[in-house]
Amino acid sequence: MNAFQLNYLHAMGIQPWQSKQPAPSIIDTPLQENLTALRAAVARCTACTLHKTRTQTVFGTGNPQADLMLIGEAPGFYEDKKGEPFVGRAGQLLNAMLQAIGLDRHTVYIANILKCRPPNNRDPLPEEVSQCTGFLTKQIELIQPKLLLALGRIAGHYLLDTQTSLSQMRGKLHSYGSQATPLIVTYHPAYLLRNPRDKNKAFQDLQLAHRSLNLTITPSTRLE
Repeated sequence: MNAFQLNYLHAMGIQPWQSKQPAPSIIDTPLQENLTALRAAVARCTACTLHKTRTQTVFGTGNPQADLMLIGEAPGFYEDKKGEPFVGRAGQLLNAMLQAIGLDRHTVYIANILKCRPPNNRDPLPEEVSQCTGFLTKQIELIQPKLLLALGRIAGHYLLDTQTSLSQMRGKLHSYGSQATPLIVTYHPAYLLRNPRDKNKAFQDLQLAHRSLNLTITPSTRLE
């Protein structure tokens, strides 16, 4: 059994090891200033009714110069309290998923479609998505990841502008936006907590992400 498989088994219930390595200290100053300004704009946003029930906005976290950017659906209870995406049980599983491909939260960037928690963690409404996704579009534009990983059906629907099923979106290398950024869709960690039988399929998606990252960050190779 290889290291990737051993690491992924941690997601089956064993508390994953989390790297204490700090985020890179050398960050492009204009990039950081732009992200700081965008974070402030998100914090001030009252465009939809979700601002009335939020504790705080959840902008994003991680390395602003990351090759891999993960995009979820919306903040949950714990995220709303802490102001950071994926910090509850789903966050622990996401940590293990990242470790399975040799990464951690400090080496990737994590954001959500919505920056405010929907009441009772319901699905985002179309009007909420339309009001909020300009922030996400700008985040992607600033970070310029080499690969996007959509976590769950709703994130996949938005990024690919489709209503197809998750099973049809999985297992393929899609592209996003005018820059044709490679994009992979996989299960949301919260779904995997409820349906652990699909963890093996999620691991296959992670392996595809790992292979795709190696291809996209190596100038001498091309995606087939």
